[in-house]
Amino acid sequence: MTRRERGMTLIEMSIALGIAAVLFAAVTVSVGSITGAKAKASASELAGAIRSLYDTAALSGKTCRLVFELADPKADEGVTRYHAECAAGNVTTSRDRDTLLREDDRALDDARKGKTKSDPRRNFTRGSDGEPGLDELMAQEESRVDNAARFSAFTSEEIKPQRLPSGVGISVWTRQQREPADKGVAYLYFFPQGFTEKAQVYVRQGENVWTLVLSPLTGKVNIVGEALEVPRS
Repeated sequence: MTRRERGMTLIEMSIALGIAAVLFAAVTVSVGSITGAKAKASASELAGAIRSLYDTAALSGKTCRLVFELADPKADEGVTRYHAECAAGNVTTSRDRDTLLREDDRALDDARKGKTKSDPRRNFTRGSDGEPGLDELMAQEESRVDNAARFSAFTSEEIKPQRLPSGVGISVWTRQQREPADKGVAYLYFFPQGFTEKAQVYVRQGENVWTLVLSPLTGKVNIVGEALEVPRS
């Protein structure tokens, strides 16, 4: 039997199998990009995290939020991440905190006016009887509200910090926004009363887009296999 008539050697077979494996992997990646399989799976995971955090806020009596670290879609590098946080109490945003502080200020001012009429010489920094004065009470209230508004990381078996696969991006729209945020930091809040913000979250991979539509009153998430327009009303 001549050299030309012999079959493939072990080395030649190994090389051929290696080339076949590389080609198969390239085809798999290409098909995944075309179908958006990674984005679809990420959308399902995110929907589960949203529902779980909605339940957590309703049952714990604390305000919670999803924090999205959005990678710039125009940048060559960058990975989108998200994680959950919960506040110490039922305080939602800085605007709510300011409202509470104003209410506390009015209450303390009313008390001060009432005490001024009865005793104009009263020291508001510290009472003559050793009890906290109005300035001290105000400082305590401000500290209480600030502590309640401070968010800290929250994790559970259902809600873990997530890093999206390469090529998958997210943009977030809530009712306070004109257009979805697609870079920087975005928040989605969940309140103890059993409701959340009206929101739509877009999960993209290439030309494929899944829209997560969040119901404010029930926390239910519908996944739609296209990019829905932002509500204008």
